Amino acid sequence: MDSALSPLDLARAAGHVVTVPKGASVFGVGQTPDHLLLVTRGVVRVQQATEGGREIVLYRVHAGESCVLTTACLIGEEPYSAEGIAETEAEAIAVPKAAFDRLIASSATFRKFVFASYSQRMADLFLTIEEIAFHRIDMRLADKLLELSDGSGVQATHQQLAAELGTAREVVSRQLLEFQRRGWIEQGRGRIMLLAPDRLRAFVSTNR
Repeated sequence: MDSALSPLDLARAAGHVVTVPKGASVFGVGQTPDHLLLVTRGVVRVQQATEGGREIVLYRVHAGESCVLTTACLIGEEPYSAEGIAETEAEAIAVPKAAFDRLIASSATFRKFVFASYSQRMADLFLTIEEIAFHRIDMRLADKLLELSDGSGVQATHQQLAAELGTAREVVSRQLLEFQRRGWIEQGRGRIMLLAPDRLRAFVSTNR
């Protein structure tokens, strides 16, 4: 049996709205989820730490998206292997597991939405793995600076950029110094100004 309601409407009817302040934990390693989370406002960053303490950003959940790690853990009844942090103040619809199971079984609309999101995110994760394994760090850093730029620069520390790229802070620091030497960027306290974004774009394009 299906419904003319959208996946968001179905989730809203079955769940409740939660608000998470910026910087707060949405879920943590070892916790077992009891709700599906469908973000309606803000951004949630999902990241994982290695045994050596290095962090890597796996993906971000934006408004209108569900957290695929939560989906996988709900279906497999497994604990989280990563953590979710509210990168901005975030609002989400929390659908209890019993309601999630019911909707997956009864609504083709909801089921298609959940598994389409899951499929797309898995493809994105494989691309991330490919980039880490095979692409040069200088090209990846240039691409990430352009992606995170607010138009004039990036508000991020070297450690945060290292987590984005799955590498060591020292590697990022060395490469940023090289970009600065070329006149492409200028570094400040917790902020990187993009002086020549066109040069960065050309560099990324040439080295893909």
